Amino acid sequence: MEHKCKITVLRKECYQDLQEQYLADPRSGKCPFFEEGQEFLLEGNDFFRMLHGKFCSEAWDAISRYVYAALQGGSIMKGWTNDEKMMIACCNDGTRPVIFKIERIDVEE
Repeated sequence: MEHKCKITVLRKECYQDLQEQYLADPRSGKCPFFEEGQEFLLEGNDFFRMLHGKFCSEAWDAISRYVYAALQGGSIMKGWTNDEKMMIACCNDGTRPVIFKIERIDVEE
């Protein structure tokens, strides 16, 4: 069986109070890299190509282990989510996190 992985941008958050207190640019706002509803569909070799301008490196660092598990056919988060083929995760930016839905897609050959 072949496996693919779909990444969907669910939300872009912004904590203005934290930006004002801690950032060099206190009006940074929401993440400019992603858009809500944006989708990425990955197949095997795509895992190693995502950082070629297709994905933010900080976000990829935070979610890549779930993507890798999905592409290998593994259970992404058994017992944590209501579907072991799905995970909700976010990037590491504490003032403007992006929330992702990561899904394993099983493809019958």
